[in-house]
Amino acid sequence: MKKLNKKGQAVGFTISDLGTIAIALVVAVIILGLGATILTEIQNTQTKDLHAYNASSQGLSGLTTMSSFVPTIAIVAVSAIVIGIILVFFGRGRA
Repeated sequence: MKKLNKKGQAVGFTISDLGTIAIALVVAVIILGLGATILTEIQNTQTKDLHAYNASSQGLSGLTTMSSFVPTIAIVAVSAIVIGIILVFFGRGRA
């Protein structure tokens, strides 16, 4: 259960947040993969140096760049949750 501050906003992280982030990352990877597959099929039906071929080539380049950041995004998200959990459990004073 999440703690709430005086404004009613959630404070801290829980282990259950990892599942939500994992699902979001899996969905993002599936969307990137399907987008790349669709653009590749579109590009294969076009002749070189036409607008559609060049546009699909630019789209594939963008998807490749975005896909290269997925591991970094995953590491940052998991690190933020782990640091949040550590701060919640070890950051409180002992009475």
